[in-house]
Amino acid sequence: MSQFIESIKVVDRKIFLLEMHQQRVNGTFSHFGHKNPIDLAQIFKNLHHEEEGLYKFKVTYDLEGKFRTQMIPYAISEKTDFELVENNVYDYAFKFEDRTELERMKQRSRAAEIIVVKNNHITDTSYSNLIFKKGKDWFTPKSFLLNGVQRQHLLKTKKIKEAEITLQNIHDFSHFQLINAMNNLDDQLIYPLAKIKNLPQKATNNS
Repeated sequence: MSQFIESIKVVDRKIFLLEMHQQRVNGTFSHFGHKNPIDLAQIFKNLHHEEEGLYKFKVTYDLEGKFRTQMIPYAISEKTDFELVENNVYDYAFKFEDRTELERMKQRSRAAEIIVVKNNHITDTSYSNLIFKKGKDWFTPKSFLLNGVQRQHLLKTKKIKEAEITLQNIHDFSHFQLINAMNNLDDQLIYPLAKIKNLPQKATNNS
């Protein structure tokens, strides 16, 4: 049976975006025709987590309601470079534990992290959604692989907007960031577009 994961941010015993994580769990159960989804709030409460600091609360579960938990100390890591990797058929609409295809793409890459391109459209990295800067505004690709909770939250609070971001218009943007449940909109880790090793050449006007 398929296994799914939720990775939830916990800082000083406070849990973040819990309602959105629970909505995703509920949607996963519902999509596959199962009732009685696991209760993330109750699972967290039963852990009696007393530690200070930043943690990733990881819940791995199946559709029968079996689950296991990990509470992992977390530090946000900077990536040295990125590579665009084309895969027009990959589907990660649900947060499956099985990441074999993503890991295969990473292993074939020559960069620290990959950015998956699907039908010429920018999607996600191997573990996060993306946002791109144009002027003072941040935009996230409409063509995501997984509609992450942080992505939904930032759109809902109007801190970012959606845009069609393709290989053809990527040079309209100057910088990018990685966002997921553990990584918020952050001024610390903003990457210039040049960090993408195999960026297509910028179109020039011959007028």
